[in-house]
Amino acid sequence: GEHKPGERRAHGNGAPGKPGQQRGQGHGQGPRKPRTAEEMDLAKAYAIRAQREKEERIETERLKQEEARQRREAKVKLEELLKDKSLNAEAADIARHFPYGGKIKRIYVTAEQLKALNAGELGVVQLNGRYLLVTAEVLAQSEAVFAASVALKVDPNAPAEEDPYADPQYQVPDDLVW
Repeated sequence: GEHKPGERRAHGNGAPGKPGQQRGQGHGQGPRKPRTAEEMDLAKAYAIRAQREKEERIETERLKQEEARQRREAKVKLEELLKDKSLNAEAADIARHFPYGGKIKRIYVTAEQLKALNAGELGVVQLNGRYLLVTAEVLAQSEAVFAASVALKVDPNAPAEEDPYADPQYQVPDDLVW
């Protein structure tokens, strides 16, 4: 039972490897069976599918990168276009609310700007987190450069939306007390 430093003790039957395991055995399975043609075809199919999925992921990532590059370039062009064309007034005190990006946003305008905005003569463009009031002409140019930046564009010729609560089933009774 002497044990010298650096030596390994043999366990069980004296064979190297795991305790109680005979040399030449692989986890109790015996000799490996050759694959059948069916198993080989299945393995090939899995390999081909994995390769195709990998190529699709690479292509998707490349498209995302390309799209991001185009967006950055469009934003730079938009910034150049909108330089010194904002009509936002310091004295503006009327909040004009509008939906943008799934949320309700607001821009402060003067009474004259509100009339022009609602008539479609002005519009709102989003740039770097700010909402800029611009003329309809600049709004059209902005839309051509980067359509996603147009936050509010009023079409005076558009038909008015139907009121979903005009239906009689939503009418509040005259005698309702609460």
